[in-house]
Amino acid sequence: MSSPSSQPVSSLRQRLTKASYPYVAKLHAAPKLTLPGITLVLALAGVFAPVVVGVPALLLLALLLGWLAFLSWPAVTTGPKFLRIFSILVILLFAVSRIANG
Repeated sequence: MSSPSSQPVSSLRQRLTKASYPYVAKLHAAPKLTLPGITLVLALAGVFAPVVVGVPALLLLALLLGWLAFLSWPAVTTGPKFLRIFSILVILLFAVSRIANG
């Protein structure tokens, strides 16, 4: 039996992982609260700022979390995978509700 980590890696995953490396390295070198701070600022802006600012903040937050989820996908188990997808979907649904409610 082969483990999931021994499966071939797609060329898309290889390209995105390689392109992401400098940004991940900068985040890793930054103070520990940088990523949670960015996440908090985007979430608060998404909830409390006017729609014109809030919706793009929520979309940026969903993109950030999606990017991080994509990069870590092979290393996580099913439970955390579900939570990552669920959180991104909740953020996107909230962005849609912000647009719908003006």
